[in-house]
Amino acid sequence: MSQPQNRYKADLRELDFVLFEQFRLGELLGTAPFEAWGEEEVRMTLAEVYRFVTEVTGPLNAVGDVEGCKLVDGQVRTPKGFREAWQRVYESGFKSLVVPEEFGGQNAPRALAALATELTTGSNTAFEMYPGLTLGAADLIEAFGTPEQRERYCAKMFAGEWAGTMCLTEPAAGSDVGSSVCRASKNPDGTYTITGSKLFISGGDQDLTENIIHMVLARTEGAPKGTRGLSLFIVPKRRIDDGGNSGEPNDVKCVSLEHKMGINGSSTALLQFGDDGRCIGELCGSDELQGIKQMFKMMNYARIGVGLQGLGIASAAYLAALEYAKERKQGPNIKNWKDADAPRVAIIEHPNVRRMLLSMKAEVEGIRALIVKAAVHLDRAATLAGKNDDEALYHQGQVELLTPLIKSYSSDMAFRVAETAIQVHGGVGYTRDYPVEQHCRDSKIFSIYEGTNGIQALDLVARKLGQNGGQNMQRFLGDVAAFVEKNKSHAVLGPAVALLSAAHEAVGQSTMQFMAWFGAGEMELIPLNANRFLLMMSQLTVGWLLLDAAVIALEKQSALPADAPDQAFYAGKQHAAIFFANQTLSAIPGSARALAAGDKSAMQIPDAAFATV
Repeated sequence: MSQPQNRYKADLRELDFVLFEQFRLGELLGTAPFEAWGEEEVRMTLAEVYRFVTEVTGPLNAVGDVEGCKLVDGQVRTPKGFREAWQRVYESGFKSLVVPEEFGGQNAPRALAALATELTTGSNTAFEMYPGLTLGAADLIEAFGTPEQRERYCAKMFAGEWAGTMCLTEPAAGSDVGSSVCRASKNPDGTYTITGSKLFISGGDQDLTENIIHMVLARTEGAPKGTRGLSLFIVPKRRIDDGGNSGEPNDVKCVSLEHKMGINGSSTALLQFGDDGRCIGELCGSDELQGIKQMFKMMNYARIGVGLQGLGIASAAYLAALEYAKERKQGPNIKNWKDADAPRVAIIEHPNVRRMLLSMKAEVEGIRALIVKAAVHLDRAATLAGKNDDEALYHQGQVELLTPLIKSYSSDMAFRVAETAIQVHGGVGYTRDYPVEQHCRDSKIFSIYEGTNGIQALDLVARKLGQNGGQNMQRFLGDVAAFVEKNKSHAVLGPAVALLSAAHEAVGQSTMQFMAWFGAGEMELIPLNANRFLLMMSQLTVGWLLLDAAVIALEKQSALPADAPDQAFYAGKQHAAIFFANQTLSAIPGSARALAAGDKSAMQIPDAAFATV
């Protein structure tokens, strides 16, 4: 039997640019809390992660898609090779980059961890979900658990000995988490008996680890309705004995697995807690009714993680399409279209294919810049903590503001980039002979889970625009305005910067429009237009960051010899930015006018008027 082949590719030169040239991560290295890290260590780590994923997780991507997970006698069996990959990924140390030092972590910059995750999730999204959720669950216990809970759970979870999940969704409580009916009854010894069902639980059961620590939202007796009445519980699959070891089963049953469109190597489980009345959990921390506040830490972590999933797949799909376009020969060059004897050329020479490739390139590089920008804000906040709290608050505020953009725009564009990659391939792209059809299927879930993108839009307009007294948004708009002012007369990019300026003004006007609707009590208009605004703000941010990269690239390019290899790389930055400005930024003022029109047609149409069936 032939060995599975890796089909994943990444561009390490691009990762180096966004880290060190655009966002100047080097300024933070070698100083607290990143004393152990220098530029060379960062580069070597990314190179080693890339080697690992092309040798280990990349070859398993198609395997996991075809085999999927199976439920056998109440136990999930993951695809062939996943258990060995789990062991090897934890032996490699890649999953301890941002783990606290007390648990064997490496105090690496968040920006490095983000791009390492791009590589691991881009090579095999389904596999990466298991360690990704485990890290998030362990972070949650580390942040909110008691000292005893931190000691009991964190080390083994961070080391990959035990896995973790987040359990929010129920059959009757999807996005409306406050409708949760899962119950927690307090026992005399201070533990709780957990009863209820949780649906769509990623990694809800597997055979990779001896134990799984479920983070479960449940309602205690007498708790108020809605999200205020939810508490967070630590519920292991197998009980933990006095020695800290996994013991007897804890009445947590995997009832079924979902039959999905994609990410088939990731088990998505229906879990039943306490069917026999023997499921025991412990409150995370010391206080009840803190569940949503606590879970938001993991949810925000997961939302940025979904953004990284989108980036990983979008980049993989784009580079697969680029490779195919360079190799596939079909038709003559457009300049010779009337010449029946003209030689066939690689399809990368055809204008429409080039347009699709440049569109994908701009989206991928813009999303990567957006995510690394947020990660570097976190890194800068860490270096400023206790030294300049006002500036640290600015950096943290920008992460809060950008999180819904990262989750939604990256997830939406991942699907569209994968779709475009199929189009570049033509008919063969629709077959399993090439990886892009799996990328398309795998990516669709990103806009749905961890809060649908409609929820992200409402989070942005209803919470984030006014957060910190509106200062986070004002600082963001001020940063864009400062870039426009500095570069409006740029010899090459001036016209594109003018388009950015008009887009910036349109987003500012739309922000005020939402404030006016809130003030007037026009509440229906908020969800009717929130998605449009989120897209506008995401496009503004991506366009700004692409132009910022282009300014840097043109400066670097001018100092290079004409035959330097980086000439082409930097030229790519220029053309991606101009293309995005002309094709996307130019449309934002029109979107602002559509938003301001306050169209209520979707609310005014009678239910019976949608169709006669």
